[in-house]
Amino acid sequence: MLLAAQIVTGIVALIHVYIVLLETVLFDSRGKRVFGLTEEAAAIVKPAMSNQGCYNGFLVAALALGLFWPDPTVTKAFAFFGLACVAVAGVWGGLTVKRSILLIQTLPAVVGLGLWWAA
Repeated sequence: MLLAAQIVTGIVALIHVYIVLLETVLFDSRGKRVFGLTEEAAAIVKPAMSNQGCYNGFLVAALALGLFWPDPTVTKAFAFFGLACVAVAGVWGGLTVKRSILLIQTLPAVVGLGLWWAA
């Protein structure tokens, strides 16, 4: 069960690495297309998206600590924290932005939380 929890946590972290890249360095090329923004809208929200990308980077950091910290107690705490933050952000994004966020973000995070709890 622990290995499954770690694998799912790694997948969630990789999803968020991609999101960080979309919201920051790839925003002008791929990000605005993925988020369905016109050129005008993209120009307006670009600074906010970059800031949001920074916050998603912090989620990646928490998840990485949850995978690689040497103390199992600390590892589990960071994994729970990171996955819980992703799940809450995913619910909020699903309610306020796009429903598919519930499947892309929330579902894997909730599965990961369940696996860590069972481990």
